Amino acid sequence: MKTRLLGGIVAFVLAIVGTVLLVSYVSASEARAQKDLQPVDVLVVQEQVAKGADLEKVKSAVKLTSLPSASVPNGALKSLDGLNGKVAAVDLLPGEALLGARLADPETLSAPGSVPVPEGMQEISVQLEAQRVVGGRIAAGDTVGIVVLFDKGAVKDAPDVESGQQIFHKVLVTSVQRSLAKTAAKAGDGTTAEEQANTELPTGQLLVTFARNDADAAKIAFGANFGTLWLTKEPSSATEGAPVVVKKPELYR
Repeated sequence: MKTRLLGGIVAFVLAIVGTVLLVSYVSASEARAQKDLQPVDVLVVQEQVAKGADLEKVKSAVKLTSLPSASVPNGALKSLDGLNGKVAAVDLLPGEALLGARLADPETLSAPGSVPVPEGMQEISVQLEAQRVVGGRIAAGDTVGIVVLFDKGAVKDAPDVESGQQIFHKVLVTSVQRSLAKTAAKAGDGTTAEEQANTELPTGQLLVTFARNDADAAKIAFGANFGTLWLTKEPSSATEGAPVVVKKPELYR
């Protein structure tokens, strides 16, 4: 009886010792394997980030994570220090290591012939004849005034009277698309390409795109659809007067 009891105790103790040794062996093996993989800490995207997102949005979407060095691509970032002003150059997807090449200056994301849209604004385009765009002498990066003219219905106390008003000042132009000019002058006549573009009569219509908030964009769309828009070239130094509604009967007063 005592022999059986003693044998049972010995077996139980051996089982415990074996389990402890097995766990220790597995843990040591995992540690050795992890050491062999040479883990490094890199920033990993946790949630999708849209192209053009600012650095604060990127910071909130990434986490410093330990990964095997063999799986870390070249250029993976460990921090975002010194990258102020950068934005996401492409869509960032969850699970990918954040690469330095995926962050860029905002200007580099703009299409050729355009300027970046200020944060919080949206773009809206209108199609205008050259004489309503300062003879076509408007370019991306310029600021303009927007004048709207209505045949009738714009003035509450005189609904049948034609009227007009400059409704916005210093609106940023983000791009201008125009028909290709039919160049007649040759390179040997002493006229540079810039001088020629500045004096040639534009052909066709121009598509002008503005950066504005949602409410102003709706007003521009309304004015373009139900009235007529004219642009003034209005630099930041231009003086802004008090808003004036011009009515046809009062034009010569």
